[in-house]
Amino acid sequence: MSNFTALIAEDEHNLALALKDALARTWPELRIVDVVGNGPAAINAVDHHAPDVLFLDIRMPGLTGLQVAERLAGAGGPLVVFITAYNEYAVQAFEREAVDYLVKPVNDTRLAETVERLKKRLATPEPASDASDLSRALELIKKLAGGANAAALSYLKFLRAGIGDTVRIVPVDEVTHLQAQDKYVSVYTHEGVQLIRISLKELADQLDPNVFVQVHRSTIVNMRVVATAERDFTGRVMLTLKGVKDKVQVSRQYAHLFARM
Repeated sequence: MSNFTALIAEDEHNLALALKDALARTWPELRIVDVVGNGPAAINAVDHHAPDVLFLDIRMPGLTGLQVAERLAGAGGPLVVFITAYNEYAVQAFEREAVDYLVKPVNDTRLAETVERLKKRLATPEPASDASDLSRALELIKKLAGGANAAALSYLKFLRAGIGDTVRIVPVDEVTHLQAQDKYVSVYTHEGVQLIRISLKELADQLDPNVFVQVHRSTIVNMRVVATAERDFTGRVMLTLKGVKDKVQVSRQYAHLFARM
């Protein structure tokens, strides 16, 4: 198995390095030819290196992992292992087809299973079947995620907060509110505050607008945890969030969202 190569396409640098280290432990003979952080770079790297395996994050800038996989679906392409933080629809799709998947954060035990599956596939390659498997998996994802579920599948389910060399996975459902802090966003949960390096606007575009509502130019709240909205003596609208000590201010621009029905 010493001649096989792999490419990692993952936009979160720490997670990409963690996967590379995990592969070194579980498949030391595998040679990682490149690590890239966006969809177009993944396609270019595949064209340049022609890897046997592509570990492909579903959510990446430029092109999503699914879009990259669609462009690569064909005879002679790499075996694709999706890296996903998505809900059960994506997982169901991958479980029903030969294309494998890894759920973030990647677990060594699960990765070892993937490695064994890849080794068997590479030992007895069936290019036509591989391409068909990938195409069917992509079609099944679209089918399972049709209609209202398509929108749900596209929204973030987890946030990745870096603390030194550690990446903490924060379920979006546990977030009470988010506040912009220069180039970072403070993510508030009942367990504390985490910082992620992203603009509030970019993050807002990836959250379900029916749940996460902007109430100030620097603040987004989870409407599921809003307990009350009341005006203080200055006329400002202040929100009380369940389990949160400090109140959240609503700017005049968004005050209409909390007017009486």
